[in-house]
Formats: sequence, structure tokens, C-alpha cells
Amino acid sequence: MIGIIGGSGLYDLLKVQESKKIDTPFGIPSAEIEIGEFNGKRVAFIPRHGKKHNIPPHMVNYRANIWALNSIGCNEVLGINAVGSLKEEMAPGDVVIPDQYIDFTKNRKLTFYDGPEVIHISSADPFCPRMNEELNRASKPKAKTHLGGTYITVEGPRFSTRSESKMFRQFADIIGMTLVPEINLADELGMCYSLIANVTDYDVWADKPVDASEVIKILKENEEKTKEIVGEFLMKHNEERTCECKNRLDNARL
Repeated sequence: MIGIIGGSGLYDLLKVQESKKIDTPFGIPSAEIEIGEFNGKRVAFIPRHGKKHNIPPHMVNYRANIWALNSIGCNEVLGINAVGSLKEEMAPGDVVIPDQYIDFTKNRKLTFYDGPEVIHISSADPFCPRMNEELNRASKPKAKTHLGGTYITVEGPRFSTRSESKMFRQFADIIGMTLVPEINLADELGMCYSLIANVTDYDVWADKPVDASEVIKILKENEEKTKEIVGEFLMKHNEERTCECKNRLDNARL
């Protein structure tokens, strides 16, 4: 079963058949896990910010969300995020499928392994290349899609200053608040992780500062398109994990 973590504006993705309330060693997830059918595939879904979008990005219990999905048998995670663009060619309305990230967060629980066991996983290639390729094929007919790119994660909930945005442009392609630690936690459990990053704005390096209402407007416009991409992806998804993601814990223990 694949786990989907939905971001802003995507709360009714699947036809729900059951809901699971799961308590984890790291607390309560953002919401009950909804399990149901989407395009003939059995899917588990968590709304990252809660069903009422009342959890800001810096307060999401990422450890509980990932642990809960893993505990019910999900070994693959598809994230859906809203991001700002740091590159002119990645315009609002485009989809980016990143393959790298930079962590610029400041105050988040980044690992499951706080001791006594010490784990150092490799994050050289943090995204699942197999899922990324499948997402690219599913997305291209439905949206202008960019395969590959670096996502810089900032703490939030505020948007960047102009100087910060200019600095980030030197190192990354898109910017958002929710990829880290979601991806590295999935990696720590040997799960595959891939992301649909919906570009909503040009961040603040452009002439017009980021406006939350404009972000929501673009998200609404992209909602059906995102559902179509997810549906196409699931319909053709190969569940055989031929990638190396499941082996991340090999040789990670000291």
C-alpha cells in the first residue's frame, strides 16, 4: 500500500473506506489515516496540516505521520507540496519532481534515532528514482513538468526576506516549508519517497512579494490537475521495489 501525504488544499483525494486512529511512540499524527480506493489502488492518506488545515508547517508531527504510515504497511510515500519557484523557467502552475534537497530548517525533530542506537543513513540521493520517473511520465501530459531540481526547506511559517530569497536562488530551484523532515524520516525507515511539488508563486525575488491568498488561488486551480496526476501515477505504478531505497539502513549502524 502506498501512503500519500497531502499538503495545502488537497483533503478529499480518495473514496474513504476506513479511518485509522494511530498513536505512535512520537505522539499523534496530523489526522486519522484514511484508507480507500483511488483508481483501483488501495491507498493510505494523511492530510499533513490536519483536516481543517490548522497545523502550521513548523508544528506538523512529521515523525508521527511517517511512523503511522509505516506501521500499517506503507513502504512508499508520495508527498504533495506547494512551493515557490526560485527559477524563472519554473512558473506558477508548473509541477516540479525534485531529486535533491537542502535543509534550512532550525527547530525540527529530524530523526527517529535519538539514541541509544546511532544511525547515519546516506542521503546522497534522497528521493526514489523509480517513483520519480513514474511521476514524470504521469505528470507530463497534464502539466508543464520539470524532472529533477533542488528543494530548499525553510522553517516557516513566514515567507522569505528578499535577501534570503536571492541567496536561496544560488543553490536551489524551489522553496517550501514541509519537505524536511518528512523525506529523511521516510528514508530512515527504508521507505521510498517522491514528491509532486506544485509551483504557486515566484517567491520574493520577483517584483511582487508572496501573497498567501494568491498561493491559495493557484492551489485551487491546480487541485484537479494534481488529482489527475496522482490517478495516472497510481494506475501505472509498479509496486515492485527495484530501487535501492529499502537498503538505506544497510551499513548505517556504528
